[in-house]
Amino acid sequence: MSQPTTVTVKILDKEYQVSCSPEEVAELRKSASFLDEKMRTTKESSRVLGLDRLAVMVALNITNDYLTEASLVETRDATRQSDLVALSGKLDRAISKLRRVI
Repeated sequence: MSQPTTVTVKILDKEYQVSCSPEEVAELRKSASFLDEKMRTTKESSRVLGLDRLAVMVALNITNDYLTEASLVETRDATRQSDLVALSGKLDRAISKLRRVI
């Protein structure tokens, strides 16, 4: 396992030191950039006062987005599973017909 590295990220013009593995640096920077953009957008479009309250509002929005997407993925997976079961049944019937012909 590689040694942790300390990365400086900037969110709302404030610097934070975060430790992660070298393999995670790019994703950490991407995450920090995403969070910075969400924080700025929320700060500009709301009257939330205080960094703590702003952070909680952004966290709630991101969590809501995540849970909504996770629910959509779960629904798609269930639909795909149902489709696969139906397709498997059709294949079984087709193979059964072919065996009777041969």
